[in-house]
Amino acid sequence: MKRKKISVAFILICGIIWGTLYTKYSQKETTITVGFYSGSNWGVPENESVKILDDAITKFESSHPGVKVKYVSGILKKDYSEWLSGRFLTGNEPDVLLLTPEDFNLFASKDALLNLDTFIQQDSNFKQNAYYEGPLNFGRYEQVQYALPYECMPTLMCVNKTLIEESGIKFPASDWNWADFHDICRRVTKDVDGDGENDQFGVYHYTWQDAAYSNGALLFNDKGTENYVDSNKVVNAVNYVYTLYALNDGYEVMENDFELGKVAFCPMSFSEYKTYKSYPWCLEKYTNFDWDCITMPAGPDGSNISELNILLMGISKCTKEKQLAWEFLKMMTYDEEIQNEIFQYSEGVSALKNVTSSEDVYHLLNQDNNSNSISVALLNQVMSQTIAPIRFNKYESALSMLNEGVENAMESEKNIQVALISLQRKINNFLKNGY
Repeated sequence: MKRKKISVAFILICGIIWGTLYTKYSQKETTITVGFYSGSNWGVPENESVKILDDAITKFESSHPGVKVKYVSGILKKDYSEWLSGRFLTGNEPDVLLLTPEDFNLFASKDALLNLDTFIQQDSNFKQNAYYEGPLNFGRYEQVQYALPYECMPTLMCVNKTLIEESGIKFPASDWNWADFHDICRRVTKDVDGDGENDQFGVYHYTWQDAAYSNGALLFNDKGTENYVDSNKVVNAVNYVYTLYALNDGYEVMENDFELGKVAFCPMSFSEYKTYKSYPWCLEKYTNFDWDCITMPAGPDGSNISELNILLMGISKCTKEKQLAWEFLKMMTYDEEIQNEIFQYSEGVSALKNVTSSEDVYHLLNQDNNSNSISVALLNQVMSQTIAPIRFNKYESALSMLNEGVENAMESEKNIQVALISLQRKINNFLKNGY
């Protein structure tokens, strides 16, 4: 009987030990890692963008018991791409990662990102049409969705209202076009102080790409094997920009001219609009004139389209936690509560239609402004008409060649169309043969 009691006690002790070990290891934390950087995303005064990530982590962990989300803090934007590339080289990359356009091109072309199409198709709680079309397409590479839009930066046209009104010109409507734009630039370009030289001008920093996008032009085909710089839409855009700058009689308009109130128009990122319309930064720039923003002018073959810059988020192809990584990617890019914080703690725009067009966002945008507040309708229009450049392996190099070639064509005395035909052949040779 005594031996039997000892055996029962032994079994009970073993059971307790086994149960303790089972509980400990069966509830072992699962960790997913995130690649993210600190500071401003868009080159304006410091923001609190990491708070968005922290809030998303808190919300995600509360709904996923036993899961921890970690990231390396303190990485600056200027160091982030090098840090991320180093992690990929050592096989220690984050499960979920923030991607600049350049990083996205690199890692998508190297087959380092997880194909999201299956997750998108199988997730009944995810609807692609919740996003504006342009930002969503930005995360596609060779017809595959590798990333989702986290934060967007559209371009607006800043207007010096004081200069326009003093010139007796009506403020342009949101559906204005090239003809309207050129007419206003012509009328405001003049010699104000009577010294025989123009000292007031139409526009600063409006590029041939701005004109091409608003004229419905594509710069490359979807495979990145051919460029269209010699197309009529691009040629007309380049000629148009040439005529705009010819109004200046050889004077190169500078940023300082605009800041001093001597220029009517200047393309501006939404981040700069938001920052320099708010106290105290409103005291730093554009203080000697009233200003506001509208859409870009439409070309004869296009519409009021502007280029979009964007931050994406994707998943490493080698992640061991694919489903959890997908769920956290959705938290960052698809959850309306988290996306709403972009307007609170960053300077960008959400790619979600319901967020960007909401009244809550209108109040967030204009809480610091006493006048000239941007409307949700305008922001929604701009986001609905943005263009996402086609992405491929040689995109950045080919675009740099395009810019240099077009600038040379406008500065030379040769026929612009002939110069662009020659440029088209040169870039196509680069795209197909690498030189």
